[in-house]
Amino acid sequence: MPNKKTKSKSNSNGKHSRNGSRPSTAHGAADEGVRPSVASADLRTYTIPDTRLEHPNYTVKQVIGGKNKNDKDGVEHVRYEVSGDLDAPVPPIRDSKYLSQQQAIEIYRYMLLNRKMETALENLYKQGKVVGGVYFGLGQEACSCASAYALDQDDWFAPMIRNQGSLLVRGFRASDTMMQYMAKAGSPTKGRDGTSHFGDIEKRNMVSPISMLGDLIPVMSGVALGARLQGRNIAVLTFIGDGGQSTGVTYEGINFAAVQNLGLVLVVESNEWAYSTPSEMQYRCKDLAERAMGYGIPGVIVDGTDACQVYDAAHEAVERAHRGEGPTMIEAKMMRMKGHAIHDAAAYVPKALFDFWKKRDPIARFENYLVREKKWLTGKENAELISEVERVIEEEREIAVNSPMPTPESAEGGVYCEEGCHAIKPKYGMPKVKKGTSGYKETEAAVHLK
Repeated sequence: MPNKKTKSKSNSNGKHSRNGSRPSTAHGAADEGVRPSVASADLRTYTIPDTRLEHPNYTVKQVIGGKNKNDKDGVEHVRYEVSGDLDAPVPPIRDSKYLSQQQAIEIYRYMLLNRKMETALENLYKQGKVVGGVYFGLGQEACSCASAYALDQDDWFAPMIRNQGSLLVRGFRASDTMMQYMAKAGSPTKGRDGTSHFGDIEKRNMVSPISMLGDLIPVMSGVALGARLQGRNIAVLTFIGDGGQSTGVTYEGINFAAVQNLGLVLVVESNEWAYSTPSEMQYRCKDLAERAMGYGIPGVIVDGTDACQVYDAAHEAVERAHRGEGPTMIEAKMMRMKGHAIHDAAAYVPKALFDFWKKRDPIARFENYLVREKKWLTGKENAELISEVERVIEEEREIAVNSPMPTPESAEGGVYCEEGCHAIKPKYGMPKVKKGTSGYKETEAAVHLK
């Protein structure tokens, strides 16, 4: 006789709550007639704080067809459509728990500098003065500037291509970025690079951007580890986009920082699009901050267009790092308001989506907050501040335009290691050695670097 089929037990797969908590009863316990205690040691619950005052309610989906189903070559026309509540009112700025009046105005000024510098860069590109392309952080100024502002002087950071505002906060001039894009002799790389691949590990504690997305995360974790070997707990800030957040090295870098309890502050710029791919087609989880659970580290969600929310989350993450409490993941939700780069017109983005986020312009919102709500700036003072920023940007633009192109013979410089060019020495103190040892044994690599 054939075996009698037994009814399979229901599978709990996919029925866990989004915050990572387990069901209140387990099959095994229920079968034995035992109700598990809420205080049971194996019950794990997680929360992802969300400081936003708005949770946009819309969906982007891919559609094929319509009036222009096929293009001129007969290929099916694919486009994206957005549906949902796109007329929701703009939320107010959330008051910061930490920022003073002066600090808030300083962040606002950096955001203005960021915006005006990129406008100048766009004009230089259109005038044919830029070598290569230009990458913009339009709509992401609050995220770049407020997060970098939360760092102490001894902390380190590594920006990505849209975080040019963080460079201004850490002491770089607008002309540095402009000359870099123009490949001028006065640029930080002396004309050897046409984008933002430059850093300053001597004075500003900045690691150069890396084009391979995610690779900055293990590098910055290594910086934090090096500082700890020298007796210091520092914060190391870097960024990753929603697309780059899915790369393998991102996982490896965060996991290393978590296991080693290093002070990594990772800002996930959840800006709706990974080049031309919308978030809905990139990942299944509702919020990228949920991925922090898998590493056993705190995650938090903020409104990336609200400078106060970004600063507060970054400030608390930096303080955690200084106390030696390990990494933090901050998901900043916002919209990339231009294409991937200046060559990309972003025609794939539904216009209604641009219109929705344009009303949430981080600079316009912060200006309204400072002038009308808090009254920390009068209308006259605000106009004077904007005028001063425009004057500074014009002066910086002139410096960049008048800087000469590098001479042909200068191309041979920096190709090979020259005397003292890679001298490596401890920044915060000598690494601790075990008692009874005279010091670290020099390896071949150490001798070469010396």
